[in-house]
Amino acid sequence: MTQLKDTYPLYLNNVAVQPNTDLVVTDKYTGDVAFRTALATPDIIDAGIDGAVAATEPMAQMASYERQDVLMHCVSRFKERFDELAYALCVEAGKPIKDSEGEVTRLIDTFRIAAEESVRMTGEVQPLDISPRARGYQGIWKRVPIGPCSFISPFNFPLNLAAHKIAPAIAVGCPFVMKPASKTPLGAIIMGEVLAETNLPKGAFSILPASRDGADLFTEDDRLKLLSFTGSPAVGWALKAKAGKKPVVLELGGNAAVIIDEDADLDDALERVIFGAFYQSGQSCIGVQRIIIHENVYDQFRDMLVAKTATLIAGDPKDRKTFVGPMISESEASRLDGWIQEAIKAGATLLVGGNREGAMLEATLLENVPRDTNAVREEAFGPLAILSKFSDFDEALAEVNDSKFGLQAGIFTRDLFKTLDAWDTLDVGGVVVNDVPSYRVDNMPYGGVKDSGLGREGIKFAMEDLTEIRNLVIRRT
Repeated sequence: MTQLKDTYPLYLNNVAVQPNTDLVVTDKYTGDVAFRTALATPDIIDAGIDGAVAATEPMAQMASYERQDVLMHCVSRFKERFDELAYALCVEAGKPIKDSEGEVTRLIDTFRIAAEESVRMTGEVQPLDISPRARGYQGIWKRVPIGPCSFISPFNFPLNLAAHKIAPAIAVGCPFVMKPASKTPLGAIIMGEVLAETNLPKGAFSILPASRDGADLFTEDDRLKLLSFTGSPAVGWALKAKAGKKPVVLELGGNAAVIIDEDADLDDALERVIFGAFYQSGQSCIGVQRIIIHENVYDQFRDMLVAKTATLIAGDPKDRKTFVGPMISESEASRLDGWIQEAIKAGATLLVGGNREGAMLEATLLENVPRDTNAVREEAFGPLAILSKFSDFDEALAEVNDSKFGLQAGIFTRDLFKTLDAWDTLDVGGVVVNDVPSYRVDNMPYGGVKDSGLGREGIKFAMEDLTEIRNLVIRRT
């Protein structure tokens, strides 16, 4: 059986360093100490930024095939360490082992896609003779690395969401400092261990677990040329306000909706909606929170959802039968439990679930929930979904848009015209048809609008954010 070590280092300028063991990381199911890692102090973070600055030119000068070799080494090593990565994720995040294995698979996919894209960073030859004054002029542009970057990754997908920052940075040749979530730092540390096996220039990367206060050091320093943050809206927008002149990419929260139209295949929709609402205890920014069902199938689909939800197995995430594990902390479970009770007091009907023990919160469905409650307006980020009904499709689209968030939305329908209407109308970053908004493939453009963020992830699109266009104009006559 896979075992974790008692202590882990941080990575400073490509090298494992153990200045302390101050960060305590717990097993999220048992609450016991799982391991300890080094915690980066301000002087260490400063040294990491210094190293990234020094590595700017060496990284930019790496040949495409050299960057690709680094990424393919990671792919190979992650495959070899698959079980270790999955077990570490299961322990530090409380993510059921099957979901943990799925995330390791996506980690590998993300680095493989980056390896493929690393040799495709192309530009364009552009004719400039659009008027007589430009006759004889030729334009050419290319993309160049933006420079040292700062990355802050979240606890809920500590492997793959870190990978969506690290892999494209290597693909384009940007050195970086990364702050992984302090509740789940081990995945990023293991990535650092693998990157340290490569021939990246000194200072190309630093993996620096730090306190929440440390986020300011990753944000405000003018030596850093881009900040990419994934996490809560409140923190993300606050960091953007402090970031100064540097570009900021934000992948923030959501309260994603799925529409079940009257022509939907309900059996198919059931399995997808249950997964979207309750996988990894609902702790996903594109987890299904609002289920909007056509009135002609509302009662039938509600009953199907209630029956299926009641069968979900909750418990130890290391047990392969477990579907719902603990939330990331007891305080988070208590918060969401409070929102559920608030909604019930306001007139909502509890259909199933609603009980909490420590960090374990039952998969919960509510209906008749007033729209001004936290359970509807805010991001639940836990195992809660809200049911409502509609009679007119345009009404359903309006309900999806009635949110300060706009990450992704899902629609189950067989009507092509409704699909196109939804694509035109929904104020979200992505529309998923005949699946839930929780669906993501790691090469697609992914991100949101409104309070859900700025910019797009997905390797090719992240690479665009991590580069700047440099133009060349040649007078030939």
